[in-house]
Amino acid sequence: MLNSKQCFVIFEKSIAAYHVNDSVDQLLNNPFPEASIENLLFRKNWIDTVQWHLEDIIREPSIDPVRALIIKRRIDTSNQERTDLVEVIDNIIFRELQHVKAQLGATINTETPGWAIDRLSILALKIYHMNIEANREDADEKHRTSCNNKLQVLLEQKNDMFASIDQLLEDLTAGRKKMKLYKQMKMYNDPALNPVLYKN
Repeated sequence: MLNSKQCFVIFEKSIAAYHVNDSVDQLLNNPFPEASIENLLFRKNWIDTVQWHLEDIIREPSIDPVRALIIKRRIDTSNQERTDLVEVIDNIIFRELQHVKAQLGATINTETPGWAIDRLSILALKIYHMNIEANREDADEKHRTSCNNKLQVLLEQKNDMFASIDQLLEDLTAGRKKMKLYKQMKMYNDPALNPVLYKN
């Protein structure tokens, strides 16, 4: 099972690969073997990275409303893909832990390892982009200082997340915590559950 630092390195590789061309329309070129957890993590962060930039684009003040709607639909699809991939990652971790017998009094965490790793993926993007802002030559010193201060907080958060994710994985492996899988059950994308869709 990968630890949090190994996950973060994969996220950094994905972010760097995306920014070679820096286009939301570029094709994914995943360097990891198809069936590997590394492949899933790279793909997960790639989705996050593309969505990060779609969220930037849709906030352009003069954006054409038709284009904005197309991008909003892409973001909706991206969110569903992101959720689906987190659940796949959780299923893999769950299977790896099936042999573990929960200790008496073992507790359940508020989020699964997959969702904690999802937050780490987003954090990798925040660090990447805040670092750019902290070093922007066309920005004034006040902006760079403010962004550098924020960057330091994000870096501290990264170390805290490393520790907490790895502690969670250790507790699960030792049976001090038990892992349960709950599907997200998003309703707005389901034509059988969203009343706007099933009433039309």
